[in-house]
Amino acid sequence: MHWEQWSHKLLLALAVSLRPGLASPLRQHARDAVSPTCKRTTVAVLGAGTAGITAAQALTNASIHDFLIVEYNDVIGGRVAHTTFGAKADGTPYTVELGANWVRARVPKFILLLTVLVKRIQSPGGPANPIWILAEKYNLTNTLTKADCSYSDYSSIETFDQTGAVNYTDLLDTFDDAYSVLEQDAGYILSENLQDRSYRAGLSLSGWKPGKNMQAQATEWWQFDWEYGQSPEESSEEFAIVNYNTTFYQYSDANNYVFDQRGFNTFIKGEASTFLTPNDPRLLLNTIVTKISHNDTGVTIYYKDGCIEADYAICTFSLGVLQNDVVKFSPQLPTWKQEGIETFSMATYTKIFLQFPEDKVFWNTSTQFFLYADPIERGYYPVFQSLDGPGFLPGSGILFVTVVSDQSYAAENQDDATTKAQVLAVLRDMYGEKNVPEPTAFLYPRWSTTPWAFGSYSNWPPGTSLEMHQNLRANVGRLWFAGEHTHTEYYGFLHGAWFEGQKVGSTLAGCVKGNKTVCVEEVDYPMLHGDTPEAQYDPANGWFVTSFQTVGFDD
Repeated sequence: MHWEQWSHKLLLALAVSLRPGLASPLRQHARDAVSPTCKRTTVAVLGAGTAGITAAQALTNASIHDFLIVEYNDVIGGRVAHTTFGAKADGTPYTVELGANWVRARVPKFILLLTVLVKRIQSPGGPANPIWILAEKYNLTNTLTKADCSYSDYSSIETFDQTGAVNYTDLLDTFDDAYSVLEQDAGYILSENLQDRSYRAGLSLSGWKPGKNMQAQATEWWQFDWEYGQSPEESSEEFAIVNYNTTFYQYSDANNYVFDQRGFNTFIKGEASTFLTPNDPRLLLNTIVTKISHNDTGVTIYYKDGCIEADYAICTFSLGVLQNDVVKFSPQLPTWKQEGIETFSMATYTKIFLQFPEDKVFWNTSTQFFLYADPIERGYYPVFQSLDGPGFLPGSGILFVTVVSDQSYAAENQDDATTKAQVLAVLRDMYGEKNVPEPTAFLYPRWSTTPWAFGSYSNWPPGTSLEMHQNLRANVGRLWFAGEHTHTEYYGFLHGAWFEGQKVGSTLAGCVKGNKTVCVEEVDYPMLHGDTPEAQYDPANGWFVTSFQTVGFDD
C-alpha cells in the first residue's frame, strides 16, 4: 500500500474513533492554516425545506449531531410557504399557502367510515404517504379532517367560456378515455425499453387532438398542466405516467387541500423541533450561500459574512437555483452533472388569491372548481377554486385562480394591478359585468423570480433518460444533492423531497461512521449515447450530406 493511501486511511480511522458527530482534530488543524475564520462541522445541510430538515433528522437519528443547516430565509419550510391574506369578520387575517398545498390520501367512499375510525389513509395493502402521516401527527387542518369527510372533489366543477356558463364536462370523459389508452402505452414504452416521446404525441396517438377547440384545450389544461405545471409538449409521456401512478395509485386517489391556519409548514417545523432546540446554533437562518468549493477531502461553503468547512455537504437547493447559477461551484461541476441539471425542467405554478365581500360572493359556493376556456389563449386564468364553501373556509369570500408556465411568467413579471384587471375581466366574462365587484384583497407570489426558488417544482422533459436524471441526482465527491427534483418517481411531490432527504442523510451518517455498506456513492454516467449509431446516418435514412459543413465560413 502506498504511503499516501495508508495515511489517508489512518486519518479516516482516527476520525471514526472520536466521539460521534465530531470531525477529526487532525483535519481541523489542516484547515485552520487555510481558513481559520470558518465554522467547522461534519455535515453542512444547505437548505431548510423538506429535504434539508429530513436529512438533518436522519443524521440525528444516526447519532450524528455535528451538523449545520444553512437557510436563505428567516424561517424553515422552503417552498412549503404561506402568508396572511384578507380579513375575517373579526379583522384577523386568513392564512393561505403560496406553494405546496395538497396532501395525498385515499378516500374512496366505501372506506370513508373506516377512514374516520382508523385515520390511516393509504391504498389497501399499500404504504402510507409519509407526508400524510406527518399531517396526521401535527393535526393539520385539511379537507379530509372535516367532519363530513369532504375532500378536493374534482367532479365538483362548473365550466365556462367567454359567453358565460356553458357545459362541456363531457370533454372530461373524452379525455379520460384517451388517457386510459396513453397510460397503457406508457407502460409498454417502459417495459419494452422503447423510445420515449412527448405527452402531446402520446395524447395524439391515443385519439385526443384538441386542435383549436378552446373548450377542449381548457379541458386538457385541467387534466394535465394543472398537475405538472407544464404543457404536454414539455413533458415525457413515460415518466409523467410513472410519476402519477407511483403517487396516486400507490398512496392515493384523492388530493386533500391543506388550509391549516398555522401554515402547511407546521409539520416541517414540528419535525425540526424534535432535534433542534429553540435558537439552536446549528440552524443558520438568513444565510445566503454564494459559493461552494469541493474536493476529495471536504466541502467549503461561502456566504456573505463567513464560511463553513465540512467533511460533507448536502445541497437541497431547488433545481431552479441550480439552473440559474446563483451559487458558484469551485471547481465547476463536472460536465455530466451540469447536463443533468440543465436537461431537467423547472415548472412554475402560481396561485392568485382574491377576497370579495361576504355579501357579494357571486359564485356557487357549493361547487369547488370553475373551469374557463379563453377564446384566444390556452391556459389564460383557466381554473378557479373556491375556499368559501363546505369543507373549506365558509364565509371567507376567497377565490383563487391558478396559472402555470408562460402565463405564470407573464403574471409574475407585471404589476398586481394589471394582473388583477385581467383576472376580473375573465370573471366578468364568466359571471357578467355587473355581478363581479372589486376584491377587498388581492395577492399572489412570484415563484419564477424568487431568488431562492426560481420556480415551483420540477418536471420530466420528453426524451430525458433515466440515466440523465441520475446524473442530476448523483453526488460529486463529498458534495451530495437532495430534493423533490432528485427523486426519480416522486419528482415534483413533497414526499419525493422527504424520501431523498432521508436517504442522503442516512447515507452520509454511514460515511461519517465509516460504514462502507451504507456509505455508497450514487451512480453517475459521464458519457450517455443516443440510440442511432453513426453508420445509420446514411441515404437509406434520408441523410444525404454531412452536417459538419465548413464551406461558406471564413477561417
